Amino acid sequence: MSAIEQYLLDTYRASQHGTPMPPPPGRDDVAVIREARDRARSRAVLAGPPARRRLTRAVRRLFSRPRSC
Repeated sequence: MSAIEQYLLDTYRASQHGTPMPPPPGRDDVAVIREARDRARSRAVLAGPPARRRLTRAVRRLFSRPRSC
């Protein structure tokens, strides 16, 4: 059964029982996508800037030390 068929069945049942109509399918899709995007952005801000080149810097420090023999 597709989402439209289920929606039509639910609206029929709601009209028969006198309950509120269900929301149409896809009504809140844009809001859900926008909320997910905003949540990802806020998590990225809270996490801070990404760590960059930590491994490269550690290797350079290791090999740039003067060796004592």
